[in-house]
Amino acid sequence: MSIIIILKLAGSLALLIYGMKVMSEALQKMAGPQLRHILGAMTTNRFTGMLTGTFITCAVQSSSATTVMTVSFVNAGLLTLAQAISVIMGANIGTTLTAWIMSLGYNVDLTGVVFLSFFIGILLIYSRKLRYTGDFLFGIAFMFFSLVLLSTTGKELDLEHNQAVLDFFASFDTGSRLTIIVFLMIGTLITCVVQSSAAVMAITILLCSTGVLPIYLGIALVMGENIGTTATANLAALGANTQARRAALAHLVFNVFGVLWILAIFYPFVNMVCNIVGYDPDASHVPATQMALKLPVVLAAFHTAFNISNTFVLIWFIPQIEKTVCKLIQPKKSDEEEDFRLRFISAGIMSTPEISVLEAQKEILSFAERIQRMFGMVRQLVEEKDESAFAKLFARIEKYEGISDNMEIEIAKYLEEVSDAHLSDDTKGKIRAMLREISEIESIGDSCYNLARTLSRKQSGKEDFTERQYQCIYQMMELTDDSLTQMNTVLKGRRENLDINGSFNMENEINNYRNQLRNQNITDVNERKYTYTIGTIYMDLINECEKLGDYVVNVVEARLGSK
Repeated sequence: MSIIIILKLAGSLALLIYGMKVMSEALQKMAGPQLRHILGAMTTNRFTGMLTGTFITCAVQSSSATTVMTVSFVNAGLLTLAQAISVIMGANIGTTLTAWIMSLGYNVDLTGVVFLSFFIGILLIYSRKLRYTGDFLFGIAFMFFSLVLLSTTGKELDLEHNQAVLDFFASFDTGSRLTIIVFLMIGTLITCVVQSSAAVMAITILLCSTGVLPIYLGIALVMGENIGTTATANLAALGANTQARRAALAHLVFNVFGVLWILAIFYPFVNMVCNIVGYDPDASHVPATQMALKLPVVLAAFHTAFNISNTFVLIWFIPQIEKTVCKLIQPKKSDEEEDFRLRFISAGIMSTPEISVLEAQKEILSFAERIQRMFGMVRQLVEEKDESAFAKLFARIEKYEGISDNMEIEIAKYLEEVSDAHLSDDTKGKIRAMLREISEIESIGDSCYNLARTLSRKQSGKEDFTERQYQCIYQMMELTDDSLTQMNTVLKGRRENLDINGSFNMENEINNYRNQLRNQNITDVNERKYTYTIGTIYMDLINECEKLGDYVVNVVEARLGSK
């Protein structure tokens, strides 16, 4: 085997993986927002969830993308664990389309289609509206071109006449389950290493179609690839929350269990698939040309039959799978509320940048809700008379202010990582809006801390507010808290359903009330109802609440810039 042929083989596989990646990313950009809505809406029960997973995987041509997307949805709290398991089952069925596409590439000379796709793709790639279609055509052209190269390289290898290779594979007993398990583990390992089930399928088809690898061993590699492909989602979920890690583990449990029960009926099941395709696995007299045509189809048919059968059996046991993964992955016992930790996003889930925006949106909502709880502590601080309890509550607010700063930085870093990828214009606009949102939410945190410091100044002095001042502070803080509630309602909703007039009306009410209290304060100080010093502290609180209301409106306006 010459070095040139080895380089051709490695380059063809690299081109295949790249083509699949380009094609999948282009499809996600074209259909990303719609797929997100479909995934969120079409998972009402286990069957619709399974069909959704199948449809999305067929659409984006990547089970890893669908699985990572699903884990992301669970991480963001948009899907339950049971819904995610049904979607993952469907993703396993959808990924079988890739095997059929590859078998077509081996059986039909697509050279003419490939060069036409390249030509049309380069024309479209410079068009603003159709550039993602151009990317898709490039991706599919690369994929088919790599299959043509693999097929040509397979013929150049001439493995069917290489006695050493023939003797090596002939030394394995295809009738032994131990041999099947060994090849299954080899398939799992290779898929984990290359992170591409398509590449493993291509290698398997190449070896089988040249006649050196018996069909039973080829199918064992395909079964191993089903387990190995789960590594992507499990790696993505490492830094995610408990439910997301459970969803990724459910994918592994589903595939491992499927492999185990298929192993129990391995030979009858494979023979059944071969009979359907019209191929005799025990026939040694079959011409190599006929074998080359049949074997890619046999492998694709087995891949489909395996995943459909596995889904049909296990879809009835989703609650049991859910209980199993919940027992295997226990939640961490820690006070998440008092510790800085991003709940919904992690550096691991970056495989699908178009989908990563969802995690950021959910994290921003979590950030905003945390800030409202911080404001709630400030309201408690107003009423706190005990010095020890006051100091303890003030320290908590101070800690929240530090958490607020860290959350802004970490979410911004995450958004910058996402924006480094090739994104659609829609997603770029969302990221710009979200960067503004987190900046304004952090400013709300600063305002809360400023309010607490002002109250601390009052606490360290000898004077106290009058009863009327307290009533006015309570009323202003009630209005401010209502505006924060309205802001969080806006952040939860979708743009087309938002009623932003409530936020603007509330801001006007806060402004008018501030003006009224400012005028009243001047009158009360002149009439010596309280001292100028306590009046200054009082107005500092009122003005800071009004400033906080401005930041709230800024967040709402930023949210209107994203869909």
